[in-house]
Amino acid sequence: MAQTSTTLLASKSHIADVTGTDISFTATGTEYKISSTSTTLSGFAVRDLITVTGTTNNNSTFTVKTVSSSTELIVEEIVTTETSDGSTTTTLDHTGFVSDKAQGDGYYSQPDGVHTVAYQVNSTMTGSIKMQGSLATTPTEDDWFDISGSTFTADQSTLIGTANFTGNFVWVRAKATSVTAGTISSVLLNN
Repeated sequence: MAQTSTTLLASKSHIADVTGTDISFTATGTEYKISSTSTTLSGFAVRDLITVTGTTNNNSTFTVKTVSSSTELIVEEIVTTETSDGSTTTTLDHTGFVSDKAQGDGYYSQPDGVHTVAYQVNSTMTGSIKMQGSLATTPTEDDWFDISGSTFTADQSTLIGTANFTGNFVWVRAKATSVTAGTISSVLLNN
């Protein structure tokens, strides 16, 4: 089979933190919501990583699964039901994002498992980007693991980074973490 080139992530920028005293958390069966009565949450997008602070039970990082409305997000990870008290400030900090998943060499039963990734960022980017792999055919958030040697840490002077990694991963994706400013211009994968 011929090599394939995939754009895992097109331009994606850091967005401002959201704070509010009306942010609540609800667990209904296997659906986990972060909602508010008036604070807008519509700036977040699917696969954004948000770190929550200022709560009693939900100070953690969550992956946005669905933006249900301008005041409601459904997340991948489990939340503990917690209502706002109207006076405690809760902060949702946009700390990164994950890309779409792409088929790795294991998907095609390729024997070499060789992958190459290229990261391109702008000069104000802070944070790091790494590759993650999964051996599951239908992965959930718990099925992803970091791929050693694939991390690029933005230092505001190096705008392009590359990495080669080997493994018979069924799926691969990029994950940006600790992002506090700037833009990832692209993440390109060749396998």
